[in-house]
Amino acid sequence: MADQCIPGCILAALFGLSAIYYLVIKKKGQRANKDLLEARSESVNSIATTSGECRSSNVSDVDVIIVGAGVAGAALAHTLGKPGGYLKLIELGLEDCVEKIDAQRPEGAFTMGVSYRECGTKLHHSPMYNWSKELSHFAPLTIVCDGCFSNLRRSLCNPKVDVPSCFVGLILENCQLPCANHGHVILGDPSPILMYPISSTEVRCLVDVPGQKVPSISSGEMAKYLKTVVAPQLPPEVYDAFLAAVEKGNIRTMPNRSMPAAPYPTPGALLMGDAFNMRHPLTGGGMTVALADIVVLRNLLRPLCNLNDAPTLCKYLESFYTLRKPVASTINTLAGALYKVFCASPDQARKEMRQACFDYLSLGGVFSAGPVSLLSGLNPRPLSLVAHFFAVAMYGVGRLLLPFPSPKRIWIGARLISGASGIIFPIIRAEGVRQMFFPATVPAYYRAPPV
Repeated sequence: MADQCIPGCILAALFGLSAIYYLVIKKKGQRANKDLLEARSESVNSIATTSGECRSSNVSDVDVIIVGAGVAGAALAHTLGKPGGYLKLIELGLEDCVEKIDAQRPEGAFTMGVSYRECGTKLHHSPMYNWSKELSHFAPLTIVCDGCFSNLRRSLCNPKVDVPSCFVGLILENCQLPCANHGHVILGDPSPILMYPISSTEVRCLVDVPGQKVPSISSGEMAKYLKTVVAPQLPPEVYDAFLAAVEKGNIRTMPNRSMPAAPYPTPGALLMGDAFNMRHPLTGGGMTVALADIVVLRNLLRPLCNLNDAPTLCKYLESFYTLRKPVASTINTLAGALYKVFCASPDQARKEMRQACFDYLSLGGVFSAGPVSLLSGLNPRPLSLVAHFFAVAMYGVGRLLLPFPSPKRIWIGARLISGASGIIFPIIRAEGVRQMFFPATVPAYYRAPPV
């Protein structure tokens, strides 16, 4: 897989190096806060380039420092240097990053027999490139996007990280998914199992294991769990390939983190990517949120000629946290809500909600296209998300009450509605009701670029 990413890595590195803005990676966590403070106070003069754009000028001639070289950092470096889900890559001028790496173009997503039509390309979720050379620079604006393990976020936000589960990952070789070129969500017990093609011969399988601890790989407990608990729930088309991957032993684990965006407005510094905001990766929305955030930030920075007035710049960039909300909060909320709905539960009301979700999507048309457009970021309207979510709940209640309601069924229906509310409302509250549904009422929404 690493070999497949090399061409994209080289392209991203070349674009970043040849751009107007330079990417700087700083690895020393102990000096990070001091570096940020020095960057904020560094005196920089503004000069005009031959192309009419405005640049800062100091010893190293750096305008923006980007901490982190993952998907968000590399894409942001290229974007700021060359202003210009897959649609976001095209909007950022980065579509060539998925060429010549055997990236697969899915024709849709597939969930337990439900086919979703959606055009897009699945990127390998690995850094676009990697440097080992350490550079020292100062700039009027530092953008921190050093990933889920960020050691800088505590200085820039109030991190409330939740770890609801872990992913156990394997690569299945030379097998065909039940529906070719589609991603699959298998509603397993105790939690979902994801499968999607990452090359013409490989399928990535991610087994969700609830909780923060997973069976030990070294002792063989993990292999036993995958063979006895997970394998029997898989489609027959992938069963043998799954067992072969388990026997091969190349098993990886990764905690699934969720963290609402709760930034501290800080002069000279900005958070982005997983360092700033995370959601359960069930829907694969992390890249879409990060790339959508880059589009928002690019548009905010484009008219600026002077980055040196840190307090004024900070006040202006507070609008970033509001403008990003429609896309980010919709994807975040849907990811968290779907994960809770798709997890198996002994509670009858939760079982009914899970089945209602499956049956609702099975209706096709707007009932499947609507939710898919939400999770893909094509429909960044939180109200549409709430409408579809409670439409699923009401559909479940209708299934219970027809054709003949009984006191027991009425009681289960009431608990279904209550359970649905208990799932989605805490997530919305964490995202911020006002910024999510009424962003135009937030003063920062109207802030004009500083002169």
